[in-house]
Amino acid sequence: MNSDEMFRGSKVVILDFGSQYTQVIARRVRESRVYSEILPFSVGPDQIRETGARGIILSGGPASVFFKDAPQMDPEIFGMGIPVLGICYGIQLMAYHLGGSVEFSDRREYGAGTLNVTGTSPLFDGLPSKLQVWNSHGDKITQIPEEFEAIGTTENSAYAAIQHRGRSLFGLQFHPEVAHTPLGKDILENFIYRACGCSPDWTMGSFIEQTCREIRRKVRDDKVVLGLSGGVDSSVAAALIHRAIGEQLTCIFVNNGLLRSREPETVQKIFRGHFHIRLKYVDATFSFLHLIRGITDPEKKRKLIGGEFIRVFQEATKELKAEDSGERHYRFLAQGTLYPDVIESVSISGNPAALIKSHHNVGGLPESMDFELLEPLRQLFKDEVRQVGLELELPREIVFRQPFPGPGLAVRILGDITEERLETLRQADEIVVNEMKATDWYYKVWQSFAVLLPIQSVGVMGDQRTYENCIALRIVESQDGMTADWVRIPYEILARISTRIINEVKGINRVCYDISSKPPSTIEWE
Repeated sequence: MNSDEMFRGSKVVILDFGSQYTQVIARRVRESRVYSEILPFSVGPDQIRETGARGIILSGGPASVFFKDAPQMDPEIFGMGIPVLGICYGIQLMAYHLGGSVEFSDRREYGAGTLNVTGTSPLFDGLPSKLQVWNSHGDKITQIPEEFEAIGTTENSAYAAIQHRGRSLFGLQFHPEVAHTPLGKDILENFIYRACGCSPDWTMGSFIEQTCREIRRKVRDDKVVLGLSGGVDSSVAAALIHRAIGEQLTCIFVNNGLLRSREPETVQKIFRGHFHIRLKYVDATFSFLHLIRGITDPEKKRKLIGGEFIRVFQEATKELKAEDSGERHYRFLAQGTLYPDVIESVSISGNPAALIKSHHNVGGLPESMDFELLEPLRQLFKDEVRQVGLELELPREIVFRQPFPGPGLAVRILGDITEERLETLRQADEIVVNEMKATDWYYKVWQSFAVLLPIQSVGVMGDQRTYENCIALRIVESQDGMTADWVRIPYEILARISTRIINEVKGINRVCYDISSKPPSTIEWE
């Protein structure tokens, strides 16, 4: 299912030239209830026409337009009759290709600045004549193309904002998409509403309706199987597909023995009991724990767990096919792939923002599984997925639950994995989750969890000397997990968590708080 099959309302495409802010542009457009789609910078006019786009945004990027290997675009795009907005590198490309001049500047502009609006433009309708903006560029336009005019200046640039006198071509040297440009969203909305004539028709309600129609059209009388983890993405995908095709969907939930406390019971209760979704539960605890026993290398743990999951899942699908022999065919494998996964997995060569992390749910499936993929969420960002979950009446505990790694608690236990160490971590982690929820901090942060360290330290409990284990607390804030910072959690909450873990979890006599950011650290310890 591509975006053209899935959504037919107003649409803006963003050509990606390697900016770290490209996804932010897409999100800002969608926040204005207009669908946006990121495309490689190399697309041509015909490909853009096929999308039905009403507007084109050229992203920023780290290159200089006059460098030999700088990413370029097809100049015919400027003559398509579709409004174009160039941002930072995008404005420089516009000037470069249409006859202006771009040069390296001795005085670069990074950080906050003031834009003086000097001309009349739909971009600045209803806005003040002075705007606080955020700059991040080293080159600048020294001469604009013929038939263009300056509509905004900054201290270091006479052409900080430009537009064509007769066509809807606009350029901004600053970044309207970032929060440091306070009225940037207003500028973008002026472009998409006034210049492009878009309508605010991108809503999660309309997405659900159109997606359900498309799922029914594609699946017809065949069957769909989905690997349910209990996380946000797979849960929302399951609820959405079930809304569309009912009992043609079967979910497989694999218990690898590395799940959080009461996870298997909760998932079965919600999806089998509440939603009445056909669910095959596979308890593979023994095979997973036997496989990784004695393995302490983090990467080897991950690979063994990933490989075993595929094996168990394949066996489960074979059993399903045998149970349903003579009935409709299991043709589709559904996944909770999201839009950032898709963008990063097909990112442009040389994009410094690309491939920062790998994704288990984009590609990498064994060909022997013989399924067609069904990915109904591949248009959505994480916050949109949560909105869909709410529309589908999924419980809040599922919709707003924090991310959980595919290898589960195996990457939160440093060293050997044993049943005893797993139970110790489950108890400690449950206390962290309960205390974070009780104070409402659970829903304010990206992740909060416990890590069991392979060290022991001296302690005193009552009148006795102890030599027991240490728990590390990891609480971070992030937008997408690619970068993260530790949360300045109130001391009284940390004290409560620490006291409860030491008092209630046997074998723990010390709790530490991880105050490292990502980078250079990672969110998980392994």
